[in-house]
This record gives sequence, C-alpha cells and structure tokens, in this order.
Amino acid sequence: MLVQGKNYKTIWMEGSSVFMIEQNKLPFEFEIIECTTYQETCRAIKDMTVRGAGAIGAAAGYAMAQAYSAACSDKDTFIAKARFGIEATRPTARNLFYAVERVFYAGKISVENAFLEAGKIAEKDMNDTRAIGSFGNELIGNKANILTHCNAGWLAFVDFGTALSPVYTAFNQGKELFVYVDETRPRGQGARLTAWELNNAGIPHRIIADNAAAGLMVQGKIDLVIVGADRIAANGDTANKIGTLDRAILANYFNIPFYIAAPSSTFDFGCASGDKIIIEERSQDEVLFQEGMDENNQWHKIRVSSPGSTAYNPAFDVTPAQLITGIITEKGIIKSTKEAIESLFNSL
Repeated sequence: MLVQGKNYKTIWMEGSSVFMIEQNKLPFEFEIIECTTYQETCRAIKDMTVRGAGAIGAAAGYAMAQAYSAACSDKDTFIAKARFGIEATRPTARNLFYAVERVFYAGKISVENAFLEAGKIAEKDMNDTRAIGSFGNELIGNKANILTHCNAGWLAFVDFGTALSPVYTAFNQGKELFVYVDETRPRGQGARLTAWELNNAGIPHRIIADNAAAGLMVQGKIDLVIVGADRIAANGDTANKIGTLDRAILANYFNIPFYIAAPSSTFDFGCASGDKIIIEERSQDEVLFQEGMDENNQWHKIRVSSPGSTAYNPAFDVTPAQLITGIITEKGIIKSTKEAIESLFNSL
C-alpha cells in the first residue's frame, strides 16, 4: 500500500522481529510497531493492532516461528503451549489456524524451516489477493456503485486485500466507480480503515451509517456488494464481520449481486456448516464507548451509551450460502456450494 509516497506491507518480518502497522491508531496516526516475541505478536492479534483474515494469518505464522526460535529446554511443552496461546487470540479467523498449523509442522524440521514457512504464507497471501483483484475486476462495470462492509483491503491482508482488491484493480484500469463504505459498528473499521485506504488511493467514496444501506438500495444506488470473510464452511456458509448478514439479506431482497472475496486459506473444509463456526464475543466496551481524536490531536475515549447499561458484542455473524451470489478466490469465481468448494480444493 502507498502511504505518504512510500510502499508498505501491512505486516512483515525482519530477523525474528515482526513489524506491523498499528491499526488501532488509524486513521489519525500512522505508526509501525515491532513485536520481538511471540507473546507480543499474540497481544497484537488479540487487541487488533493487526486485524483482518490474511494479516491475522501472517501474524500467527510469524508468532509460531518466533516461538520455535525462543524454545529451549522442554521444547515440546513450550511449543504446544505457544500454539494454544496463538490459536486462542482470535478463534473465528480460519487463516490463523491455517498458518499456525503449517508453521507448527515446518518447525518440527528446524527453526529455520519455521521462518521460511511463515514467509511463504505471507508471500502466498499477497499473490492470492492480487489474483482475487484480477478475477473480481470482471464483475465491476464502468461507473459501478459498490457497497462494502468492514475492512477487507490492504490493511486486512499482507497487501492488496480481498473485497477491495477488485476495486483497486478496476480503478487502476481506468474504470469510473464509487464505493459506499459501511461505518461498521462498533469498532468502525469501515469508517476508519476502509475510508482511509480509499482516500490514500484517490478512489471516490462516501462513508455511510450501517443502517443507511437499505435506503441506498431502494433508490437503485448500489450495483454490487463485495465483502470479505473470516471463515468459510464446507457448504459455503460464511462468517464475516457482524452486520454482513444484514447486507446479504438486503441484497437478496433487492436482487443485487452479493459476493464474498476470500483466498482458499479462508475455507474450512473440516467445518460442515456455519452453525459450527465459533463466534468470537468481544468486550462490551467496544459498544458502550468510542475512541477518537479531537481537533487538538488529543486522543479520547468517551461513553456513547446509557450509563449502567450492558451490551452484547459478537464480532461476527454467519451468512448462509444461499444468500451468496459467488465467492471470488485466487482460482476464479465459484458458486457458494459444497460441490464448487470441493472442486476448488481438488484444483489446489
């Protein structure tokens, strides 16, 4: 991604240190942090310093490699504990488990092999999302109005992204387009991250309240919905940021194409259907409070809800396969059916 004239990845490794963009401070501050231990990398995943399916996967792979590097006496116990700790950080994200498993077995050969495997995962993430952009571009007509939810762009992957990768590709090819960006309560990843990315890229866009999408659809102002995914079950049911299900129901009602964009690493063939996906529940403070910067560049956390009330804060919901028009993968666009997913995996 291009930031202030310089290209950055969302996350990368130098030596045994993991470097990443501090996403909690965006769009107000751009900061790179360094994690020198697997525990620090775990905390960065847990507190959403790094977030998004592919970026979480890369971070988890790097953390597993860091754990191998740190292991000394009673190595097997240390590594088993580290693996458990990494996998517990964000239980819904399939890419996390995919990366941890690959690096875990690679590290059994050697520490060097663990680092090599972690690097391969990050490189594959970039290549896959670039390909998703190419295939997804075919769905975007000139002067298209696109709705997206949460953030599935540069920041959610090592680079390029999934839901936004087709947008970037289409824009770079000269297509006129406009993106409506769901704010994505409660953490505001759309308003804070997706809008920041699109602004950096010079792509026309507008932030909308989450409950404004239906009004735009009834006016015929949305041609296409593209969102990302955190886990896709074997039957095509898809877990993504809370509120995605609402978009899918609306798109289905108004006969608007609704696409999921995700690499093969997000598919969980061992998960039969969406009701088997563990949904992470986060702190109620994310709903009860908001954070931001005032006109004097001072950071504040303020309560925006009734004092004394509690809140329910599931981080994800599950969209049934029948509401999904198709899934944009690095191998092409497939139907959200068990048969199509099996065919995809047979081609890998």
